[in-house]
Amino acid sequence: MQAASAVDLGIDVLMEHHFDLLRGKRVGLVTNQTGVNKQGVLTRLVLKKNVHLVALYTPEHGLDGVEKAGVNVRSRRDRLTGLTAYSLYGDTRKPTPQMLAGIDVLVFDMQDIGCRSYTYISTMAKCLQACAEQHKEFVILDRPNPLGGERVEGMPLDPQWVSFVGQLPVPYVHGMTMGELAMMANEKGWMSPIKADLKVVRMHGWSRSMVWSNTGLAWVKPSPNIPNCSSPFYYVVTGVVSELGEGIDIGIGTTSAFEFFTAHWIKPTLYPYLLSKCNGMGVYPYATRCGKGVRFKINPHSGNLAAASLYLLAASYHQTHGTLIARAPHEKLNLFYKVYGSSNIKEELARKSPEQIIASWTPFLNHFRYERQPFLLYQ
Repeated sequence: MQAASAVDLGIDVLMEHHFDLLRGKRVGLVTNQTGVNKQGVLTRLVLKKNVHLVALYTPEHGLDGVEKAGVNVRSRRDRLTGLTAYSLYGDTRKPTPQMLAGIDVLVFDMQDIGCRSYTYISTMAKCLQACAEQHKEFVILDRPNPLGGERVEGMPLDPQWVSFVGQLPVPYVHGMTMGELAMMANEKGWMSPIKADLKVVRMHGWSRSMVWSNTGLAWVKPSPNIPNCSSPFYYVVTGVVSELGEGIDIGIGTTSAFEFFTAHWIKPTLYPYLLSKCNGMGVYPYATRCGKGVRFKINPHSGNLAAASLYLLAASYHQTHGTLIARAPHEKLNLFYKVYGSSNIKEELARKSPEQIIASWTPFLNHFRYERQPFLLYQ
């Protein structure tokens, strides 16, 4: 990474303090390829050299971030450290007592993307829960939210749709760092009535107005389809409706993943409709082999990403006369509801305007902004 960055990550601050939180302890580390310091050195190598690191734990996409989405990851030995890397995306999503038996403290260092449905939040939450239940210390090495710390947008999570792609009752875009989320979840008892012994190593130099491109840090893609530091913005806009399938192309597998939305059933009216609704972002006609549609150009500091996602969903629903949802296979529909956070959206699209649906989120968003305030570590 770029040593000139003004932002010191949690791992950098831990190094500056001579690993004081970990001295004399058996350390476990939840990490992947995004766990690096500002110079780009892997956190697991830094800890292996300086503390008693005894085990690794890996999320969806594996230790190197190359496994496909939704594919179980196997536990294996890490070739760089020689340590066992226990999978937290295989037979279990939560560290088992056996996995944590040999450690005193569990450290978490992975890059999130700032969206509720990205499973790294869920991995953190399950680790928080396990540490509370098994009386292990939990230390989070904090990292920037690529979407910044000011956006709070989107739909709430219906408790009946809590899942690994929607684990915490936060807005779809929550505007918090992983450390801040952990503090809030711990204090609110979202994962366990028992509070974990939680410590967050704060960053230096990061502020809420900063998106990733403002940090001076190099981007390490968290998963195969988040190739650029701008990808999280596009993920929010096109990712939800794409779960329904139906011949939709959003660029998965390309360097432009999530940046466009095309399908054979899309009508020409989609472009002018979204252009008129998605304030603060560019919308352009676009075509791929799957059909015609639109391409987005997002300004990181303006526009409402979750509202744009809802407008895209509503337009797709009405252009297919509701069949986008009605004909979706059960497995895809179930995943869509989990990602969106509710099955009520089917009825809402049939009887409400997009503006009414978006307005219905306002009380929840205002309440969340108030509730999160005590847990914000950065200005």
